Amino acid sequence: MRKVTAMSANGKTPLEQAKANWDMYYMLTQELLKFIDQNDIDQFLELEKQRNTVVERMKALPETEDYRKTEECQALVAKIKPLDMQIIYKARAWLNKSRKQNASVHAYDLQGVSGLGSILNKKY
Repeated sequence: MRKVTAMSANGKTPLEQAKANWDMYYMLTQELLKFIDQNDIDQFLELEKQRNTVVERMKALPETEDYRKTEECQALVAKIKPLDMQIIYKARAWLNKSRKQNASVHAYDLQGVSGLGSILNKKY
């Protein structure tokens, strides 16, 4: 007797959809790294939203765990992990740089004091 597998709306079996989700996650991870290297934070954040959507689809599909156990997926995860670590490192560096720049800008904010008094308002 032949086992019948359900097909999704896009014509893929759930296991094929799980593979497609993992492939999409990998591709988006590569793109995230590219855009953070270019300091295109708006595009980076948009791609991060897309990647989170893929993660939600992965969580909703039980076959994701079945696919994750395959050697093919394990090889893909091994490629993704170092990319994720680079993204985390670069995102933290960017955030720290932004905070430092923000603090520098606020050090020169005038708070109801004349221009001469602004030197006393610096936040050291």
